[in-house]
Amino acid sequence: METGTLSYELLLQYLSLCVKGGHDDEVFDVYDIMRGSFPSLETGATSLFIKSFSHTARWREALSILHDVKKVFTPSPRNYGDVIAAAMLHGDMTTAWALYDELIEKGLSPHQETWEALFKGVGNNKEVEAEVMPQSEHQERLLGVLLCMRNDQIYPQSSLASSIKTWFQSLTGQKWTGSWTSANPKGLCRCCGSELESIQLTTEEYHQLKDRVMTDIIQGRDVFNKTTPEELESFKAFVKRKPAFDVVVDGLNIANVNKDKSKQSATLLAVVSELERQGLSILVLGRKHMLQPSRSWDKHNMSLIQQKAHCFFTDNISEDDPFLLYAALHSGNHCRFVSRDLMRDHKACLPDGATRRLFFKWQRGHQMVVDGYVPEGKRVRFQSIPSYDTIVQTLGDSWHIPYDNTEDRTTYEVPQRWLCLTQKH
Repeated sequence: METGTLSYELLLQYLSLCVKGGHDDEVFDVYDIMRGSFPSLETGATSLFIKSFSHTARWREALSILHDVKKVFTPSPRNYGDVIAAAMLHGDMTTAWALYDELIEKGLSPHQETWEALFKGVGNNKEVEAEVMPQSEHQERLLGVLLCMRNDQIYPQSSLASSIKTWFQSLTGQKWTGSWTSANPKGLCRCCGSELESIQLTTEEYHQLKDRVMTDIIQGRDVFNKTTPEELESFKAFVKRKPAFDVVVDGLNIANVNKDKSKQSATLLAVVSELERQGLSILVLGRKHMLQPSRSWDKHNMSLIQQKAHCFFTDNISEDDPFLLYAALHSGNHCRFVSRDLMRDHKACLPDGATRRLFFKWQRGHQMVVDGYVPEGKRVRFQSIPSYDTIVQTLGDSWHIPYDNTEDRTTYEVPQRWLCLTQKH
């Protein structure tokens, strides 16, 4: 009842408690107090108000708070998501999609819950406003979302996959059936038997990717932050002198598979020995410090590695990836690489979506990952690379969507579970 005696921080903490407990009326009161007492609100408060108002009949006010926020800074994907979900729930699809477009234009990544709200569609709300867009337009937009997931290598979580399945099956007069399934080793869907896209790049795609990577990543500005032009030139000359490699090993990355630092050179030797046993021509990329005998880098192991493989050791400050990419792409489409790294940053240097897709497809088809821990004296195993591509795909009357049903999939692994959707004619 008093005015102006409470600090902003205290009100903010109180607001946070109210929002957490779902005390909407109290949130509205705090909103009036804070608006009245402070000339402007920071992100903490505005995010809480957007979240809370979005859950209520006063959701349109969340929309106006969002518009105020935009004058000062970019709202978070969560802010947009809250209002998009509210708009869908209240049947205002036009507003929901307009906000979604704005979120994408700003270069933000939507949360899975935001897509879920769009696929769940209009809520069974008593006060649904009669502003529902035609099914065909909404359907086109949602199929567009699936294609974006394909382009950005996004896998829906299982709850989103369920909403996608329910949505397809609810389309009137379209007779879609959805099933949870997996692919067999030959790359056929175990449910409908259709063939999944191959992981192999065509010759044309390969050359297109190689040219772009060479220009944008290898010769791009960012390489020289991590290495010198001289070093890169001497590496290129080294690669030219050698026959094409079958496999390029990121030495430091692989040595670190083993948490025990004293086993680093032994781990790397085990991996190289296994590749040699397969009769492959190997390039190991390392750093100069690996040649200085130490507990981690046993001299005997290092000299055995140098007998079994071609080796190139860069300066200790260098970044290995550009060298790895250069050597692998230079050797040809058959050349694979061994690393646990995901090269996310390199994707960012590629100028357009099409090239980024090719880069990831090449990576999924060529990256050999050491299966777990490398024990002493045991043979090293690599995870097998599937012959098919794990990516959202469609043939028009069918969709195959790989989805995540675990939280702990590591970044270079792909989901094993698929949602198969087929349409009866």
